[in-house]
Amino acid sequence: MTRKQLFQHVLAKFREIMPVAETELKYRSPYELLVAVILSAQCTDKRVNIITPPFFKRFPTAELLAGAAPAEVFELIRSCSYPNNKTKHLVGMAQTLIRDYGGEVPGAVDELMKLPGVGRKTANVIASVVFKQPTLAVDTHVFRVSGRLGLTQNAKNPFDAEKQLTKHIPEDLRAIAHHWLILHGRYVCTARAPKCDSCQFTEWCNYYKNNTSVKQAL
Repeated sequence: MTRKQLFQHVLAKFREIMPVAETELKYRSPYELLVAVILSAQCTDKRVNIITPPFFKRFPTAELLAGAAPAEVFELIRSCSYPNNKTKHLVGMAQTLIRDYGGEVPGAVDELMKLPGVGRKTANVIASVVFKQPTLAVDTHVFRVSGRLGLTQNAKNPFDAEKQLTKHIPEDLRAIAHHWLILHGRYVCTARAPKCDSCQFTEWCNYYKNNTSVKQAL
C-alpha cells in the first residue's frame, strides 16, 4: 500500500466513524479559546473546562486580564499544571494583545506566536478553529497516533510531523483531521495501554502489525 492510499483509507474511516469532531474546550470568543488552549498545555480539557468559567467571570476581556494582579490569576488557575508559568503567560498574552493588536486576537500563525505562552501548536489551533485556516496543530496525541498509524514516518518533532501530515491531508480536511487524531488518541489509541481491541484502524496500523504482544492479548 502506498502512503497516499494509507491516508485515503484512514481519512475515509475517520469520516465514517466520526463525522463530527471538534474541540472539547468550552469557549465563546477567540480570546476565551486562546486562554483555554494556553491552560490546556500538559492539562486535560476536562480540568480546563472546570477552571475557565470562574476565570472568565472575573476576566471576561483581554483588557481586564492585562491589568490583573498575577496572584489573583494564579488563584483561579492553580489546579492546572504549571500555574506559575501559565499565570505569566496569560497576563503577558493579554498585555501584548492590548498593546500590539488593539485587544483583538490575530489570525495569522506568525502573529499568534508572538504572544507569550503561544507556541506553534496553540497558534495552529486558534488559526484553524477560529479563523478556519488550513493549519493542523500537532499535540502529543496527534504526534503519537499519526506515528503509530504510519501517517508520519520517523518524525523528529511536532513540526516535522505537521509538515508530513499537511503534505498528504487536503486543506479542507485539516481542521477536522486534527480533532480526529486528538480524540482517537485521547480515548482509543492511548499512550500506555492502547485499546486495540476496539480500534477500527488495526487493518492499516503499523503499531498493531509490529506489536505481537498486543495481538496476542486480543
